[in-house]
Amino acid sequence: MSSTLREASKDTLQAKDKTYHYYSLPLAAKSLGDITRLPKSLKVLLENLLRWQDGKSVTEEDIHALAGWLKNAHADREIAYRPARVLMQDFTGVPAVVDLAAMREAVKRLGGDTAKVNPLSPVDLVIDHSVTVDRFGDDEAFEENVRLEMERNHERYVFLKWGKAGVQSF
Repeated sequence: MSSTLREASKDTLQAKDKTYHYYSLPLAAKSLGDITRLPKSLKVLLENLLRWQDGKSVTEEDIHALAGWLKNAHADREIAYRPARVLMQDFTGVPAVVDLAAMREAVKRLGGDTAKVNPLSPVDLVIDHSVTVDRFGDDEAFEENVRLEMERNHERYVFLKWGKAGVQSF
């Protein structure tokens, strides 16, 4: 038997000469018991816990607690959900960039390693703002509108570039 639930639930899928690895809930159920009646939302969380089980941030006890949710029908512990990717719009992403920059500055002041201040999951930031069409109907319209857009939002783009400097996976 594998040493962790993560290893015990890992399976492969062959498709068009490629091999994909995934974490199988039916394989996990061999160790966890019947999980077929868990709500689908909890099955998604359960697969996530299996994928990230490391004995520290996600333990075997965490996985068993979630798998046994139907018995207790309440959560007595936090769930260490870790998405594969985070997509943020600018109204939440810009404050996140500011927070990361502030944390890096504080770590630097205390003599720590600023490279350790990074999101655990990759983050994509979408800058969402209205685009003004100043010119249209000729071959140079697109380039002129892009130039004006960059000019109008220059400060914002410079700030974001500064804020993400040194941050990995953002």
